[in-house]
Amino acid sequence: MAKKTKKEKRIRRKAHIRKKIHGTSIKPRVFVFKSNRYFYAGIADDDKSVVVKSLMTKKNEKDILSMTKKFVTFCKKYDALVFDRSGYKYHGLIKSFVEELRKEGVKI
Repeated sequence: MAKKTKKEKRIRRKAHIRKKIHGTSIKPRVFVFKSNRYFYAGIADDDKSVVVKSLMTKKNEKDILSMTKKFVTFCKKYDALVFDRSGYKYHGLIKSFVEELRKEGVKI
């Protein structure tokens, strides 16, 4: 049995998470993705299978906090959102992103 890579393990966790999480037009899904250089976040409506809005920034704490301020303006028109961590652990950049959204008044 071959040893699974870090990416394969994350994709497996992501599949288990996505079975339970579903965004609608009333309560859309907020998703995140991290590459080596960039951090992506977006709002998706899974009923219509569309990405409503997405943003990208460099992968550091200062840029993510400034991106979060812009992202909040798109989130304000929804009463509540569903957060999809995409298989990443809830710490570091993911945690600071969500906590900043909550601090700005977005219900997740």
